[in-house]
Amino acid sequence: MVSSAYHLDDSDTFIQKALQWASGFDCACYLDSNNYRDQYGNLHVFLAVGESASFVSDGDNTFEKLQEFIDAHPRTWLPGFLGYDLKNEIEGLESRHPNHTGFPDAYFFVPATVLLIGRYNVEIKGAKPQAIYQEIIQTEVINAPVEFHGHLQYRMNRSAYFEAFSNMQRHIQQGDIYEVNLCQEFYSEHTSLRPLEAYRKLNELSPTPFSCFFKYGQKYILSASPERFLSKNGSTLLSQPIKGTAPRGKNAEEDQQLKDALLASPKEISENIMIVDLVRNDLTRSAQPGTVKATELLQVHSFKQVHQLVSTVTCQLRDGLSSTTAIRDTFPPGSMTGAPKISAMKLIDRYEYSRRGIYSGAIGYFSPMGNFDFSVVIRTMLYNAENGYLSFHTGGAITGNADPHREYNECLLKGKALFEVLKSH
Repeated sequence: MVSSAYHLDDSDTFIQKALQWASGFDCACYLDSNNYRDQYGNLHVFLAVGESASFVSDGDNTFEKLQEFIDAHPRTWLPGFLGYDLKNEIEGLESRHPNHTGFPDAYFFVPATVLLIGRYNVEIKGAKPQAIYQEIIQTEVINAPVEFHGHLQYRMNRSAYFEAFSNMQRHIQQGDIYEVNLCQEFYSEHTSLRPLEAYRKLNELSPTPFSCFFKYGQKYILSASPERFLSKNGSTLLSQPIKGTAPRGKNAEEDQQLKDALLASPKEISENIMIVDLVRNDLTRSAQPGTVKATELLQVHSFKQVHQLVSTVTCQLRDGLSSTTAIRDTFPPGSMTGAPKISAMKLIDRYEYSRRGIYSGAIGYFSPMGNFDFSVVIRTMLYNAENGYLSFHTGGAITGNADPHREYNECLLKGKALFEVLKSH
């Protein structure tokens, strides 16, 4: 790969041209931090296109085989995704619902071209960076409507959700679990829409630190995730579970009141602390003894649609432990399962009405330096243009004192931007 850097007078326009250009490839991964910068994230905008080699899970020893793929392609970017149902391999579980979206459980690729876009510059890595730069500059951005044609349905209606909720609380009272994340699917069959335009609309309505447009053949992931699952920077592993949600206010005063109420809510605090304990426990499996720390607890992070309670848990990776082992040890993301984790996942499959697939999994990249950064796949639309199936899930944590009406409304709040994208046609 040749690498060249170019100055950008208008990075926003260049980014939109590059995204338009990338959408024409069979394979593309676009990650946008939307200017949410923290001390843990390294990328402003990342774009990888074209597949010169790839890894697809065959349902057997995925993490070990993925590590072999990483080892066979050193010093390069490897973007991809890990589906929630890899839990079946890790813990000997099963998923009884069909895979309507048709995504594999894992896919990573060696890009033919990588763009690292900053505020005023772009670095292009590929066979012919200058030619690629010119192609992008000459690309016309198409501002078309989403053109959603389909009928959005609830996989689990309100009464079915309340019944599942009641069953989960019964298991909590019996001591089988003490917290669980119950999710529901919204879906449309025989659907068509413009995936790139849907992603642009979603990112406009809900700009988040882990925004992603991922194209895998005729399958698309359109994500507005606010949550980091796991990152590795040098020998430091870091996870930032989100538990606790409040709506945004209509004005600054109401907004502050809602933030204060979120920070003072015993239920939201207990949910967050329970998951912090779960993540700490998961990280212990990969950590040097005594290094697991909750470095930040119960921080309010504000996004365009919601306020969230975020905690940060870190550790030092044990010497000689591979990246994929560290991921496997914490997968699926604890904020999307519950605790104890295996018991919660068994009950999730028993009481939910749909397969999660990519939802509740992770999306991100392995870097040339041996680091990685993955988000939790939430606030995300999945679309299969081949069979016309469109899907997104929303969910929330159930504890012993949770209120079903409030949790149901929180599910709708979390899906607000996704509903709006499909209304915008």
